[in-house]
Amino acid sequence: MKVHVGQGATEDEASAIASALAEHLGVDIEVHVGDDADPAATAEPPEIDYPLDDDLGPTDREAALRDEIDDILSGGPEKYKQRLPEQGKLFVRDRLDLWFGDGEDDGLLFEDGKFAHFDGWHPESPDVDEDDSGNRLPADGLITGAAEFEGRELHFMANDFTVKAGSMAGRGVEKFLRMQQRALKNGKPVLYLMDSSGGRIDEQSGFFANREGIGKYYYNHSMLSGRVPQICVLYGPCIAGAAYTPVFADFTIMVEGMSAMAIASPRMVKMVTGEDIDMQDLGGPSVHAKYSGSADLVARDEAHARELVEQLVTYLPDKAGEKPPKSEPKPPKYSPDGIDELIPEAPNRPYDVFDLLDRIADAESVFELKPEYGPEIVTAFCRIDGRPVGVVANQPTQRSGAIFPDAAEKAAEFIWTCDAYEIPLLYLCDTPGFMAGSQVEKDAILEKGKKFIYATSSATVPKQTVVVRKAYGAGIYAMGGPAYDPESVIGLPSGEIGIMGPEAAINAVYANKLNAIDDPEERAKREQELREEYRRDIDIHRMASEVVIDEIVPPSSLRQELANRFAFYETVEKSLPDKKHGTIL
Repeated sequence: MKVHVGQGATEDEASAIASALAEHLGVDIEVHVGDDADPAATAEPPEIDYPLDDDLGPTDREAALRDEIDDILSGGPEKYKQRLPEQGKLFVRDRLDLWFGDGEDDGLLFEDGKFAHFDGWHPESPDVDEDDSGNRLPADGLITGAAEFEGRELHFMANDFTVKAGSMAGRGVEKFLRMQQRALKNGKPVLYLMDSSGGRIDEQSGFFANREGIGKYYYNHSMLSGRVPQICVLYGPCIAGAAYTPVFADFTIMVEGMSAMAIASPRMVKMVTGEDIDMQDLGGPSVHAKYSGSADLVARDEAHARELVEQLVTYLPDKAGEKPPKSEPKPPKYSPDGIDELIPEAPNRPYDVFDLLDRIADAESVFELKPEYGPEIVTAFCRIDGRPVGVVANQPTQRSGAIFPDAAEKAAEFIWTCDAYEIPLLYLCDTPGFMAGSQVEKDAILEKGKKFIYATSSATVPKQTVVVRKAYGAGIYAMGGPAYDPESVIGLPSGEIGIMGPEAAINAVYANKLNAIDDPEERAKREQELREEYRRDIDIHRMASEVVIDEIVPPSSLRQELANRFAFYETVEKSLPDKKHGTIL
């Protein structure tokens, strides 16, 4: 370092200045008098003589810190910890061990904010009675950090239900927000282990409506949506604000007999509406798995919840723009040779689409989401030749595969999620179309059908569509038909594409003419002739002849055909019109 001093400085003064600065700063020093180019004095920092036999180690100061950390890790009051087994729950620190391992297998990389609210409860604080467990808020009841889960690094948060029922307040909110904001920056998935009764009403002035308060959670959730996978597991009743994290997540797992979520507690519902209802009937797993569609999966217990997430992440990339991870290819569970016999020739005879998937997908790779919600459509991940694929399939065992409002909504959200995370789409079409009637109109069949068609239209991932059997009405639009920019539309020999099925068409067009035929035998004969004529018009061979579809494939070749097409179109590039966004949600 060069230092300039006044013109009148002597050589002794320059030398003293050089020596003092070198010792203080630990760097080489040159002292120049006035504007002289040559230094009047130089000095090097003295060598630090460390002892060769280094017997230094932690002092009482570190021991005290470790005691404080152990105290924090012990969580809330013991009486609350003792109640957890009765509820089938693990203490949050044991839950983290279940997820990430402990000891030599510890995958918890680090934790942020252990000491949150430390000055508010620790016995050393002059304002706190050592025996006052009500003021004891270790980590402010909310744990955040980073961990390795099944070979994948991720951010995580977990509520400590022993600390004021996992409720959220200022310091915990700050930790949650920082975790989300860091996930936005570094592009790693986020795991939410939720067990929270909501915000602390007695502390709301410090975190509720602030710019960086609890409301920011859901802004950040929105920004993270489609940026990194967000997975939420519920371990208890999540009320009000706490219930929004699971519904904002890409995937939500509830635990049987333990989880619940609702906009208000049963007590609040009773006060506002007069309805007397318990928490499970208000917002338990059966409600959200079957009726609201907010739960993607329901686990038997805590260990099963972890197993489900372990399977789920194998289909997902770490962040948007990356391809999902491939696996070693496996043959299907059953031979594709049986596909032709599996599909009935009569369009209204049922078969289970999972039996078809078991002959297309790699063995044991089919992973269904929302099985009880809108069951007329199956939404599932699978692998074909090791490649993750999102499947949207009509289910003929459920009301002939007709598309009802809930099924349309489920399919739209699944397609949107697959598109966000670069997961190719496979449509297996076998539907009489969208359901008609006064009830489905009240249930918004047009609105939800619109969302289904919009999602299919907007998805830019590779899409393959198979006309398995019937593709009637607007069902072929939503199910990735020729007009919706799929890479291919292929048909099985059982396929038909038409405005409606033969029975409905004959009734709509020829009813009066048929009724005018008095002879029943002649009428039946003419009706059969019209039915056969109509079926020839909508037969898959005619669609192929007119190049409406790309190809008819032998059913036993379907798996290999799909594997080849997905591999070939893996790098296909598509774009959407230059606009801010559409107006359909």
